[in-house]
Amino acid sequence: MDDVLIAISHMKTSQPAGQRAHKLSTMVLKSFSSLIIADQKRRLAEVFPDPVRKEWNKWELRGLVLVSLALQIALTCSGNRRKYIAKRRIRIFIWSAYLMADWVATVALGLLVDRQGNSSSSGNIKNGYGDLTLMAFWAPFLLLHLGGPDTITAYALADNELWLRHLLGLLVQTAAAIYITLLAWNNTLLSFLTIPMLLCGIIKYGERTWVLMSANRDKFRDSLLAKRDPGPSYAKFMEEYSLKEAEGYHVTAAQLEEGQSLGEDPEHATGAIPSFPNPNAEILHFAYYFFKTLKFKRLFVDLILGFHPRDESQSFFEKQEYDTAFEVIEVELGFAYDIFYTKAPIIYTPFGLFFRLMTTFITLFVLLIFIASVGMKSPKHLIVDVVITCLLLIGAILLEAYAATSLFISDRANLWFSQMSSKIPLFSHLALSRQSFKRRKRWSNSMYQYSLLDFCLNQKSSALQKISRFIPLHRRIENLGGKWVSIRQLKHLNVSPELKSFIFKHFREKSVDTKLDIKILFTCRGGFSLGTHKSHDIFKYTVDVDFDHSILIWHIATDLCYNLEKSKRSKISDRNETEQEWDHHMTHSKQLADYMLYILVMCPFMLPIGIGMIRFRDTCAEAHVFFKERSTASKVEAYEMLGQVSTKVFPAIVKGDRSKSVLFEACKLASSLKEINDPGEMWKMVGNVWVEILGYAASQCRGYEHAQQLEKGGELLTHVWLLMAHLGITEHFKVKEGHGRVKLAVT
Repeated sequence: MDDVLIAISHMKTSQPAGQRAHKLSTMVLKSFSSLIIADQKRRLAEVFPDPVRKEWNKWELRGLVLVSLALQIALTCSGNRRKYIAKRRIRIFIWSAYLMADWVATVALGLLVDRQGNSSSSGNIKNGYGDLTLMAFWAPFLLLHLGGPDTITAYALADNELWLRHLLGLLVQTAAAIYITLLAWNNTLLSFLTIPMLLCGIIKYGERTWVLMSANRDKFRDSLLAKRDPGPSYAKFMEEYSLKEAEGYHVTAAQLEEGQSLGEDPEHATGAIPSFPNPNAEILHFAYYFFKTLKFKRLFVDLILGFHPRDESQSFFEKQEYDTAFEVIEVELGFAYDIFYTKAPIIYTPFGLFFRLMTTFITLFVLLIFIASVGMKSPKHLIVDVVITCLLLIGAILLEAYAATSLFISDRANLWFSQMSSKIPLFSHLALSRQSFKRRKRWSNSMYQYSLLDFCLNQKSSALQKISRFIPLHRRIENLGGKWVSIRQLKHLNVSPELKSFIFKHFREKSVDTKLDIKILFTCRGGFSLGTHKSHDIFKYTVDVDFDHSILIWHIATDLCYNLEKSKRSKISDRNETEQEWDHHMTHSKQLADYMLYILVMCPFMLPIGIGMIRFRDTCAEAHVFFKERSTASKVEAYEMLGQVSTKVFPAIVKGDRSKSVLFEACKLASSLKEINDPGEMWKMVGNVWVEILGYAASQCRGYEHAQQLEKGGELLTHVWLLMAHLGITEHFKVKEGHGRVKLAVT
């Protein structure tokens, strides 16, 4: 404060009044802020004893570097597992490691900059922090860690949209690493070894930034756009037409199909699916052909495909069985996952392979030179710092080895070996031996199940919810509690081969029926199946409503009919053969009903815009009141009581439009379904309705949202979406047979 008083007395004699007032206020603020910061530091020092602070300063940087290495190992080993594991715990683990990895490496680099700057200003390279010369050698490894593993570059698609942020990070962190190297430079062998490791770090970080940029939605879409096509020159054509006509010729315009020349048979204008050299890897070849050659990857950014890819794909899938069709789709979605979430776009290129070999050999070379020159018992360096440096080098090599192994056993590698087998005999034997391995899991092959009535029966008012009513923001707390209960209510179910076959046969039958308008196939939401069973007029009120309204009605009705049927069977010891024939339809209907409610509640962004959550909450509220008033003792009793409610008067007439509950509309539907004399026919109709609802939801969801679900283990909805596209049941194809090509015919 004495300095401030001296400065004030100086300003009074040498500066004008206004300028003195401004500088005086600035100086006072700076003085008070410095006093506050000094006071905070003093209080912090009082909390931790001096020996503790010294030990913390000594091990802070070392701990951060080791944690950064551990996070890289965790991400490398588990980053790709979320592709085929749908469990939340693995996603939470990967999410935590993904966010912490960048943060820890960045903080460690900042700490290195700070300590190197302090040591260079004081001229002391060995202080309480350790050997800063050797620690400066860690900067390239932190840059390497910021580059991330090959198995995960983006946790979600939103990370690809932030590629500019990563580009800025690349520039800033590279500058920081170079700055650290220059400050610690002392013309020793260790300083020179830092240069090749810096190169490896820049390559790794640059690869990640480039992949994020290429997987960005706008960049990815631009890369798939065809060259601009102005079409035939109309002005030139008409000049020639008028000239020939003026010469007295009879001129006509002979129209040709696109891609057809004179004398070509229109029936053979489209290309055929090629044959592949290795029949054991046909699945990989077909998947790559559809995804890459026929450009089905355009669907992920909502681009239109031509009619040639549609015809080729449709002719292939209509001849296949369900297992082959779904396996081809699995491989295609695996290729899409690699593009959006890993370094595959650059790894499987000549430059990528060259960079892999170069970084591996450089790291191995540096490790050998370091051990030979420095050794484990060097008097110049602390043993703990030498050990950490060796761990960083060995860890980098092991991570590269793991990445190379993953690369070697990937579908892309199997595809390449199969393609080269016709040229190199050694690769032929290798490809055959690789096909004998157990097929790798490519997605979770599972779907979540969510039952509205089970949720209402299991939902109990806890003491925390009662207390939260008296707490500010109690509604937010209640919503979080409801979300947690919903998550605990979810059940995980494997997608059975029978369900896949049921879905595939439904869409294949519609695809081969030439009498059907293709637009009906992906816009109907159950009405077509109801019409087939001559029940459309009876159940019209369940499909001619909002889509979320229809899902809730059919879900509750299916759940009621299923559980009441199970209850009836439990009271009967024998089951005849007729009942066993339609058991599959009943099971499939129940599974799809619970799955579509999961999509409505947990993934509403995959459905058309609506008020699904409002209807769901109001329906749950009405069901909760119904069960509470009747004090049901068991689940079976609750279902039976709900099924006994009379619905002669339409519920909407009684309830009005304020509440969006559809509980008793669903009860009315369930009563109508039970009145059908043939239960087998009834369950077949319900199953077909659910497949139509599934197909409509899949076709209405944008490709970007389907791609987003790949990092969560995949969704059955996404597989159905791509299956429908391959069968031509989508609006992402040109409707017409291409624009016309004409040639003058002069007679």
